[in-house]
Amino acid sequence: MNFKQTLEFLYSQLPVYQRIGQAAYKVDLDNTVALCKLLGNPERKIKTIHIAGTNGKGSVAHFIASVFQEAGFKTGLYTSPHLKDFRERIKINGKKIGISYVNNFVKKHRKDFLNFNLSFFEMTVGLAFDYFVTHKVDIAIIETGLGGRLDSTNVINPELSVITNIAFDHMSLLGNSLEQIAYEKAGIIKSGTPAVIGQKQKNTDEIFNEKARTTQSSIYFAEEFFSIESFKPSFKNKNSDFYLIRNLKNQSLIKLEIPLRGHYQRHNIITVLKSLDVITEIGYEISEEDIIKGIKNIVKNTGLQGRWQILSKKPYTVCDTAHNEAGINEIIGQLRKISYDKLHIVLGMVNDKDIKNILKLLPSNAVYYFSRPDIPRGLDPNILQKEAKVFNLTGDVYSSVKAAYDEARKKASPKDLIYIGGSTFVVAEVV
Repeated sequence: MNFKQTLEFLYSQLPVYQRIGQAAYKVDLDNTVALCKLLGNPERKIKTIHIAGTNGKGSVAHFIASVFQEAGFKTGLYTSPHLKDFRERIKINGKKIGISYVNNFVKKHRKDFLNFNLSFFEMTVGLAFDYFVTHKVDIAIIETGLGGRLDSTNVINPELSVITNIAFDHMSLLGNSLEQIAYEKAGIIKSGTPAVIGQKQKNTDEIFNEKARTTQSSIYFAEEFFSIESFKPSFKNKNSDFYLIRNLKNQSLIKLEIPLRGHYQRHNIITVLKSLDVITEIGYEISEEDIIKGIKNIVKNTGLQGRWQILSKKPYTVCDTAHNEAGINEIIGQLRKISYDKLHIVLGMVNDKDIKNILKLLPSNAVYYFSRPDIPRGLDPNILQKEAKVFNLTGDVYSSVKAAYDEARKKASPKDLIYIGGSTFVVAEVV
């Protein structure tokens, strides 16, 4: 099998959430446990940090991985979904897993995948663990896919568990209340393992405290240990934002240059700093200089894309993977702070989102270009256009994200602003 055939096998034979949605979600970890046993339980042979949360977990995972790289650790990174290349999901020191490794792994275990009836995600998790053990990483940063308690990654016993925040997303799978969603995310907190919670939230704090009590785990709410003293956004003019952050424990200050320009990173960076604080207390040697360099060099070190990524400056064009109500609300808040003549929004969504709660947040004075991401879950743009009209959002329908983006670029003047978003899979087609 060549690499194209390998991917065709994975996508055609095995259910994958990002393509077909709820049908790919498993209700237990039995398959993953069986696969790990077949592979010699690689998950027990690597040191890990486990990261869950509704928003921000990908950014936090990449920040932490970048800092570990700067500190000289051989660092594995497992994230999902990918934007362009399946191999983005599994990296060591920012380098994607080799094509031959993927081919050989699938070829060797293909019959087992079919016999076990594994999902795409279960197989990929097994591949990541196997790869990290084979290449003897010092630490692997593991991002959950969905939830936490029943997520395929939740067979590890990490050095640290991190939960960024709780918001409404994937309610059909995780629950219709913040408390239910928090319960699922809290499932990554393991016995005697410290846990960092990124944001204090009235509805969910006690869920995490209770989980920490039952697992006898130390728990830290990041906002109680670090605060942003000042924030200097660069908007259109420079390549980074600048943060001055105070350590509330010893009152020291750290100045950070962050190339991820989304203002929502203010939440993530506090989570990252507390996570690194705890991990150094465990015994990992990470200096302040490593932190400063790791955060500054995150894109270079890890290849992260799609977080308030600037595609052009004239017209100012940005894309972002925010795809739920909380994430889109942050994006709209930032758009309001930027000056432009006219706003153009290339919008596409998937069909299992609560689109009305997202559409109600969007500005009615923008020109919309409705499109469908090229996956089976992609929402028909005609339906999106119809629903958008209820909120006075108007625009034309296009046959593809590319066609919508091309038209936006034709119509936009140099002083306009183009935003592309609504789904990770929309962003994947423009970066």
